[in-house]
Amino acid sequence: MLGKLTTEVATARPDLLADPVHRALTSGAVRADEIMVAPIDPDLADTAAFCSAYDVPLESSANCVVVAGKREGELRYAACVVLATTRADVNGVVRRWLDVRKASFAPMAEAVELTGMEYGGITPIGLPDKWPLLVDAAVVATDLVVVGSGVRRSKIVLPGRVLAELPSASVVEGLARPA
Repeated sequence: MLGKLTTEVATARPDLLADPVHRALTSGAVRADEIMVAPIDPDLADTAAFCSAYDVPLESSANCVVVAGKREGELRYAACVVLATTRADVNGVVRRWLDVRKASFAPMAEAVELTGMEYGGITPIGLPDKWPLLVDAAVVATDLVVVGSGVRRSKIVLPGRVLAELPSASVVEGLARPA
C-alpha cells in the first residue's frame, strides 16, 4: 500500500489497464505477480494532482515519457522512466542513446497512437517491442514506485527493480536531472 491507494493484483483488473499493458502482463514476459493496480479519479491523473490527492510522495512517483529523434530520415523512439522529482535529459543522455542530432518529446497524438495508451497514463509496460526503455537508476532503487497504467483512471504500483527487468529495459545512470 502506498498513500491512500487501494491496490489489487493488476492481472485481476484488466478493466483498469490499457490493452497493450494487459497483454504484456499476461504474456509471461513480465513478472506480473509483483505488479499492482489502483483505481484513481482520472481528473487527478497528472502527477502533482495525483500525489497531492492520494498522499503519494513525489519521490515514489515516476513518469514515463516518449522521446523521438531522426537520423538519416529514420524516426527513432525511446521511452524514459524518471522520478517525478526529476526530468529526463532528453537532449543529452537520450539523444546520444538514440544516436540522433536532436531529440524531443513525441507529440501527444503520435505517442498515444504508437503506444495504444492514453496520454497522461503512458507506462513502461506494454510499449512497442522495438523501442528502447531507458530507466533512471534512481527509479530502480525506489522500493515502491507508482507509474501510469496506460489509462488515466488507474495507476500501477510496483517495486522499482521490476522496471529493470522489463523487455528492452536499460538502467541508465544520470538519465534524469533534478527538476
